[in-house]
Amino acid sequence: MQRRKPIDLFLFILTWLCIGITVAVLFLVVGYVIINGVMYIRPSLFAVEFTPQNQSLFPALVGTLMIVGLSLVLAVPLGVFSAIYLVEYAKRGSRFVKIVRLTTETLAGIPSIVYGLFGFIFFGVFLGWGLSLLSGAFTVSIMILPLIMRTTEESLKSVPDTYREGSFGLGAGRLRTVMRIILPAATPGILAGVILAVGRIIGETAAIIFTLGNVARVPNSLFDTGRTLSAHMYALANEGTHPGEAHATAAVLLIVVILINALSSWIAKFIKAS
Repeated sequence: MQRRKPIDLFLFILTWLCIGITVAVLFLVVGYVIINGVMYIRPSLFAVEFTPQNQSLFPALVGTLMIVGLSLVLAVPLGVFSAIYLVEYAKRGSRFVKIVRLTTETLAGIPSIVYGLFGFIFFGVFLGWGLSLLSGAFTVSIMILPLIMRTTEESLKSVPDTYREGSFGLGAGRLRTVMRIILPAATPGILAGVILAVGRIIGETAAIIFTLGNVARVPNSLFDTGRTLSAHMYALANEGTHPGEAHATAAVLLIVVILINALSSWIAKFIKAS
């Protein structure tokens, strides 16, 4: 048995130490939020309408699901098909591809409050949508578009070229190869990017307040205002009079993220198995 060098042993210990710290921090954050929030969860928090007496988070929960669904409908097709073009159709290493990638990386680094200000000015004022579900969804979809594009690109690149060569050798065209061979193989990675995008949408506050608003009610239309769970938690914590309800909202928010991640992972495994 070959004896390990001291540097190898040091790196081995350092790696497992970093893993342990990461897992410990994760359980610490999740445990703190759950323990301090579950004790304040009560039926009145899920009343259909928000009142000063019940501080219901139900309108914010519905608003969160609506903004997530609408943003994904807008961003996922555009991001996925853009990445397919860059990887499968555009000439690799061309100036156009470099410009697009530089643009997406720049968009990914812009602070969310800048997106919120842009969304308020362009969608809310210039287009006349005001503080509405549609303004918030379009703004957030622009925010998550670079993330979906980059993760989709990397997923498509990870598919071996032998898949493409075998499909072309059997007489399939490029479109059929992409849709029937490449895209299914890259689906787990694409869903991982979608999961990250969902997490960013749910946790976003500044851009949502600037575009969707912060009114505790369920939006009745695409042009109606509303509130998300993160904005609801911010409002309760900022008032300082309902810390218990703020902790309960944080716990529900965390549970929603965990459930969405679990559902997305199950879908990815199901697609990969089929």
